[in-house]
Amino acid sequence: MRLIANANDDTALLRVINFPTRGIGARSLEQLQEVARANDSSIWQAAINKVGNGKLGAKGIEGFVALIRQMVDNAYGISLPELVELATTMSGLMAHYENDKEGEDRIENLKELVTAAVSFTNQDFGNHNNVDGETEQDLLTQFLSHASLEAGEHQADVGKDALQLMTVHASKGLEFKAVFISGLEEGLCPHEQSFSESGGLEEERRLMYVAVTRARQRLYLSHAQSRMLHGKVRYGIPSRFLEEIPDELLKHLNSKPVAKPSYGRDYNELPQVMGSQQSNNQKNAMPWKIGQQVAHSKFGNGVVVSYEGNANDMRVQVNFGREGLKWLALEFAKLTPI
Repeated sequence: MRLIANANDDTALLRVINFPTRGIGARSLEQLQEVARANDSSIWQAAINKVGNGKLGAKGIEGFVALIRQMVDNAYGISLPELVELATTMSGLMAHYENDKEGEDRIENLKELVTAAVSFTNQDFGNHNNVDGETEQDLLTQFLSHASLEAGEHQADVGKDALQLMTVHASKGLEFKAVFISGLEEGLCPHEQSFSESGGLEEERRLMYVAVTRARQRLYLSHAQSRMLHGKVRYGIPSRFLEEIPDELLKHLNSKPVAKPSYGRDYNELPQVMGSQQSNNQKNAMPWKIGQQVAHSKFGNGVVVSYEGNANDMRVQVNFGREGLKWLALEFAKLTPI
């Protein structure tokens, strides 16, 4: 996988060349643009011609060229999700927002880009297996185009019927005939940060009350058995707030019992919600034998030592020797037998 989708995109380059700050002043950029116009070339090509080989760690345009070249070198032979993670880390974006008091949401967005890349790679956007470099580059270009579209071009026009998706905070003061509350899992609602904050759980409980009382006629509550979060499969447990709703007020859409959560109050069954029942025909046999040798594109050769789950939720534990024990989501691991 190559890092640069379009080296001639001057607009994109100007957005990133000095963000985070790399010591490139406005005058330096003006001169670089003048050189590019004089030579009828892209700004990137002008930068390469200006600094030659460049030195990693150097400031200004020389340092930027060296950084991009190192990122390109590191990008060969890795998957699209790994490429996204590499770009957000090596570019300095992740560190920049980690040092920003208001950067928490931006960090979450960067991490979710990895999740989007995993989902995109596994959807039917063409044959992504055993592709050559040119096809891999097409995959990167398609992903960038897809991400741009998902950023808001599918918004419904004013006056048209549409599903309204909003945060609980934004819903205050509003009411709807039907309300769907999703993501009712420990760590999401209540949010994991509330566990360590004074009064955090009570504030999360108040938000849950706000969400529930937005519904006039019908209220649907749901949680996922597993979800893709920051590029990794996360196995959650139902929110404690579900247990606090009187059972006689609920209509269970299935009756499958769940394990007792670690926050623990005695009960036989939590209120069950949409989407958590798994039919028998979804249960797949483990495709790998314990002790079987397998290969992974990033971790190398290893031995299967354990597994858990069913169907798309199945995880396999592999001992990769020097890389250690790794739990991998079977759907995305792309292991091959040795």
